[in-house]
Amino acid sequence: MHCALIALQLWSAAQITDGADDPRGPATEADYVVLRAAQLECTIGNNKSLGEHRGGYNGVFAMRAPGQEESPFVADYAGLNLEHFFDGRVPERDRSIFMEPRHAAMTTHRVSDTAVELYQPPTSHYGMESWTRFELKEPYYIDFTFRCIPRKDVFEGGFFGVFWASYINAPINKSMYFLGPGASLEKPHWLQLCTQAHDRDSTVRHESDPDAIALPGKNASLFDSLSPLRYSEPFFYGRFRDMALIYIFHPGPNIRFAHSPSGGSSTKAGDDTNPAWDFQMIVPDYAVDQEYCLESRLVYKPWAGRADVLDEVRAYLGSE
Repeated sequence: MHCALIALQLWSAAQITDGADDPRGPATEADYVVLRAAQLECTIGNNKSLGEHRGGYNGVFAMRAPGQEESPFVADYAGLNLEHFFDGRVPERDRSIFMEPRHAAMTTHRVSDTAVELYQPPTSHYGMESWTRFELKEPYYIDFTFRCIPRKDVFEGGFFGVFWASYINAPINKSMYFLGPGASLEKPHWLQLCTQAHDRDSTVRHESDPDAIALPGKNASLFDSLSPLRYSEPFFYGRFRDMALIYIFHPGPNIRFAHSPSGGSSTKAGDDTNPAWDFQMIVPDYAVDQEYCLESRLVYKPWAGRADVLDEVRAYLGSE
C-alpha cells in the first residue's frame, strides 16, 4: 500500500482549535487517542502534555502488550516522535526553531476505531505542512504513514531532512541491529550499533545512499555525525525486556537510522541512561508545494529470534 493510493482526509490550518495557542500545554480529550488491537494498546497524541508525559513529544506516548505492563517508550517522552527538520546548515541553537515540529501547533483526529492522524499546518520557520497517520493492525502492528508538503523554499544544501525519535525505557541492551552491505533477507549478515556517546558516529546510511548530500559536518547533531556502518535492507530492531521492537520501512536509499546511548536522559533509577533509536528521511532536489511520503511499520511482539524478525520484514515488504 503506497502513499499515493491512500485516501487520507485533509485537515486545514483553519481547523487548528483555539486550544492550540499553547501547543505544549495540558492535553484535553481532543489531543490524544487510545487505540487497541488484540495484543497492543497505544496512547497517541499531539504536542500537549498528559500526566508525566511532557509537552512537545508528539507520537506514541505509551505502548503496552499483554504480560508486559511497562511501555518500551520513556514515560516522559515518546516513540515515533516527529522531532525536527534539517538541511545543509548547522542546526539552529534556538530549540524552538531546530525542533520546530515539537513546538508548533498540532491537532489529533481519530480516523477510525484503529487509526488516528496528527496534523500540523505549515510551520512558521520551515513552512512544513504534515500529516502523520498511525493505524493499528492485528495483532501487534502500528502502520505509520507520514506525508509532508514544504510550503517555503528555505531549505539549504539542495535537500531537506525529517527526523523521528523513539526514547527507549531502560533496556539492558541499548543496541540497534540491522543487515550490513551486500546482505539480504535470504543471506543475512548482522551489524550492531551502540554508539559511544551522543552525537558520535550516530547515523547509518543505506549502502547506496549518495555521499553528495552535503551535511554540515560539524557533529552538532545526530543527523550529521555519520557512522562508518551502512545497511542493506530497510529495517532495524532492538530488544526491550522479552519483547522485540522492529522498525520496517518502505524501501528507499534515503532512509537513515540513528542511535544515541543517552538521548532519552537518565533512567528512573538514575543508574543508567535511556537510548534513542531514531530514523530520518532525506529528500534531495525537493520542490515547494510537492508532497513527499514515508511509510513504515513498527512491530512490537515477544522476542522469537532473528529468523522471526526477518519473517516480519518479509511479510510487510511483501504486502507493499
